[in-house]
Amino acid sequence: MVLSLSLVAVSGSQALARGKFSAFAIDTTSGRVLYSRNGEERRYPASLAKMMTLYLLFEDMEKRLVGTASRFVVSKHAAAQEPSKLWLRSGQTITALDAIRALVVRSANDVAVVIAENRSGSERAFAARMTRTARLLGMHHTRFRNASGLPDRHQYTTARDMALLGAALQARFPDKFRHFKTRSFTYRGHTYQTHNHLLSRVRGVDGIKTGYIGASGFNIAVSLKRNARKIVAVVMGGRTVKSRDAFAAALVQRILPKARPGRGYYPGLLAAIRRASPPAGGALIARRTPPPPTPGGSTLGSHRGIPTGAVADYAIQLGALLTKQAALSVIERAQVHVLKVSKDVEPSTQRVDVDGKLLFRARFQGFANLESAQEACTRLEAARFPCFATTH
Repeated sequence: MVLSLSLVAVSGSQALARGKFSAFAIDTTSGRVLYSRNGEERRYPASLAKMMTLYLLFEDMEKRLVGTASRFVVSKHAAAQEPSKLWLRSGQTITALDAIRALVVRSANDVAVVIAENRSGSERAFAARMTRTARLLGMHHTRFRNASGLPDRHQYTTARDMALLGAALQARFPDKFRHFKTRSFTYRGHTYQTHNHLLSRVRGVDGIKTGYIGASGFNIAVSLKRNARKIVAVVMGGRTVKSRDAFAAALVQRILPKARPGRGYYPGLLAAIRRASPPAGGALIARRTPPPPTPGGSTLGSHRGIPTGAVADYAIQLGALLTKQAALSVIERAQVHVLKVSKDVEPSTQRVDVDGKLLFRARFQGFANLESAQEACTRLEAARFPCFATTH
């Protein structure tokens, strides 16, 4: 049900871009739509796309495939992204925790690409995963083409879909959602302040993300929790930061009393989250990104996010498991998908020590090129196996 809401006059709201403006708000306890204005019309997501980038990173962290101290390597492609950015250089590394903070606070485009390449082998493959996850969550009018939200005419979303994503982030990752209320962070001597001014302006706002490109106008997704009520609202197409913030602040405070008190989330949201959650493969508990290059060695410098240099072949990794038998079980279930791409690859397990814990990697090696390894990962991810391409 869409509730028609007549907002009080908001100073500066006339500056909202009429042709682009849309807004949508939902009660995450009951699932009731509290406000919608052009809420299901296509818009460019801008940096709201990073909400999905973080959703997938949080998913990998939840399954213990990545830790906060895991280091991601910066490629030339990532370093070349347009601002906002951290101005990372090719060959550098950044921890997963700093990457999260950089996306939340700085909205760093270079870091978004670093996450994408290190988690899926290439930004293109990661964007495909973003879109698949969006569709499974019920975001049927969203398509991602990159991890940052930088301009791409084939990338689109709606205010309604972004509100659903915000609610899913809140419900799926309550312990990690706290990152969205980070107001500043310091990286290599530089301190960055959040673009989300509503964190300090409206009591109870605990995130989540802002965004801007010329084609989209100024966007914001807001989570507000107060008096046992919780809502997520999205405003897209503001002509200025001031007008967007003023409208969003008035909107969430006006509609909050109409939300139902409660600690849980509506069943449709929880069902969508379950549908979008790939299985962990039983005993699957950890997968780490490839270690940083040693001095004089190869670096993650290709635009596809795979180390350059003399490489004989490529492999794919499906995870690191507690026992060799568990790794073999994953290999056996995945083999039918892999052999559709290449019949020359060989399954293998690899014994590794991760933070003092003995684990067994499940892998297929012997791919002739990066493209075939990525194609295998695409098939496996569609079948809900975690996967990334790496060097032999």
